[in-house]
Amino acid sequence: MNYKLSIKQLLLRILLLIFCYQLCRAIFYVFNFHFFKNIGLSEFLGGLRFDLAAIFLSNILIILLSTIPGKFKYNHTYQKSLKILFFLINAFFIGVNFIDIKYYIYTNKRSTYALITASGMEGDILRLIPVFLAQYWYMFLGYLVAMFCFWKFIPEISYRQEKENGWKGIFVSSLVFLLFIGLIILLGRGGIQRAPIKTVDAINYTDYPQNTAVVLNTTFTIFKTINKKDNLKKKNYFTPQQLKNIYHPVIDINSEGIFNKKNLVIIILESFGKENIYQQFESRKLTPFLDSLLTEGRYYTNAFANGLKSIDAVPSVITSIPCLMEVSYISSPYSFNQIDGFNAVLKKEGYNTSFFHGAFNGSQNFNEFARISGYDNYYGKNEYTEKGGYDGVWGIFDEEFLQFTLKKFNTFKQPFFSTIFTVSSHSPYTIPEQYKNKFPKGNRDIHESIAYSDFALRKFFENAKKQEWYTNTVFVLTPDHTSRGGAKPEYFLTEIGNYSIPILLFDPSNSKLKGTENKLMGQIDIYPEVLNYLGYKGQIFSFGNPVESKDRVVANFNEGIYRFLINQYYVAFDGKKILRVYDYTKDSLLQHSISNYPKENLELKIKSYIQQYNNRLIDNELSLVKSKD
Repeated sequence: MNYKLSIKQLLLRILLLIFCYQLCRAIFYVFNFHFFKNIGLSEFLGGLRFDLAAIFLSNILIILLSTIPGKFKYNHTYQKSLKILFFLINAFFIGVNFIDIKYYIYTNKRSTYALITASGMEGDILRLIPVFLAQYWYMFLGYLVAMFCFWKFIPEISYRQEKENGWKGIFVSSLVFLLFIGLIILLGRGGIQRAPIKTVDAINYTDYPQNTAVVLNTTFTIFKTINKKDNLKKKNYFTPQQLKNIYHPVIDINSEGIFNKKNLVIIILESFGKENIYQQFESRKLTPFLDSLLTEGRYYTNAFANGLKSIDAVPSVITSIPCLMEVSYISSPYSFNQIDGFNAVLKKEGYNTSFFHGAFNGSQNFNEFARISGYDNYYGKNEYTEKGGYDGVWGIFDEEFLQFTLKKFNTFKQPFFSTIFTVSSHSPYTIPEQYKNKFPKGNRDIHESIAYSDFALRKFFENAKKQEWYTNTVFVLTPDHTSRGGAKPEYFLTEIGNYSIPILLFDPSNSKLKGTENKLMGQIDIYPEVLNYLGYKGQIFSFGNPVESKDRVVANFNEGIYRFLINQYYVAFDGKKILRVYDYTKDSLLQHSISNYPKENLELKIKSYIQQYNNRLIDNELSLVKSKD
């Protein structure tokens, strides 16, 4: 009977999709194998559960149109249209999995719904697409070949001319139709468990949290992040009073002396992770200027980023808010919350505040966040008034834009607070034509652009030294995130090495502010640390650590798993229980999880931190004004 043939055709098409998703997983692993360790059969078998969920969610329309009772389905035009629709839907979702094969290098996670919406990148996407197509042409070509083969292998069945089987046939086909609706619900939610599977459930199929990207597929993570408001849910681990006694994100700063109203300049260096400093190629240092500058101030050697993307760094550095959810804070429903940070404190002290980013205005929504977080002025490519300097992709080359920034500084009334975000060491790593072959190329695509940006930074400081405001200025340098790999990929590809960055506090007028500081630091600690150095007295809202605290926490979130550094421990937590614990001070490669650790104490710190974070974002309590005592 034709209805049986229709069901057979659908099942064969689903089998084809299962094969395609497993093939995408294998290709993804082959291209990114150095990011993972001890991948085995369980990651691929476990991935089947997420593949089935993705396939049934993305093909709801196909399944319904293939199983709905009725003779009309066997019409040639209907079947041809159904095949085309099946191809288009799945070509798109296979395509996003192909994108992640290379995009994972930059994000270290499977992409979310933000990939489709280009959240935070709306102004950049049209310029970047041709650049990435040119850079990764072989992936695009491979995708086209794969889609040609996919179209050719889509199962097709010839239907016979036959009479309907009467009420019996209609009854059976209706039952099968209802059965498939049940399968959509059952497999789409990932099984019969109480709650639908989430990205965090991928940890159940691997021994290592970083391997969850192999278990997952991009289609699944996109569907799981369509409704951004579902990323955070209120936690009730503790009562409000218990919570306040355990962890309260309000810090008392009681520094000695009076508040020293020095200018403050925070420079966020694109992709300047710790893996790029102190490197040498072709008998030349990669970052000679930054290497030397690190010896001129307080260099925090045990520091970590609070996110994996540029868009995560700005809230972390400026407002002391880490990213502990699937979407970046700037792109989240909570981005218009009332927040504090440097502007809230410094503007009350009479500071003029400004944000400089050489990219196109609108890039990663930095100009919008600058307004929300209280900056007086934003300077992007649109405000750049000099001739030349356009890199053809992102915006203005670092050398030209940093010199433009200096000119603006000279017009500011002191004291001023400015944030600068560099752009040139961002993929596709373009450098000015006149500097081609001037810098060491290193052994990674990013290295030449890192060396160029270091050169641009040198010229910035050389000219800054000539300005009268220079000795009255405190500088903070931090990368936005790492660039993965590096001289010691066995460390810089681990779950902590992926976040390892240098942070520098530099005051040209203070020769005593030199040396290394080994206390655990996150980007969110820059806010209390700098205010303490300037002699500020009072309370601030911050998810960072009190300056003098010996009991320290740095938090991250990726692929549905919380990753906490608590004193000497690295802890992976899935929202309910501790998954793995390592003593990272003794086991920097995270090769041996430990069982002898203060479980109750670690859980207390983690759960209280998460509860404060989630509930305060949801309730708009991210400032001293909004904070409930």
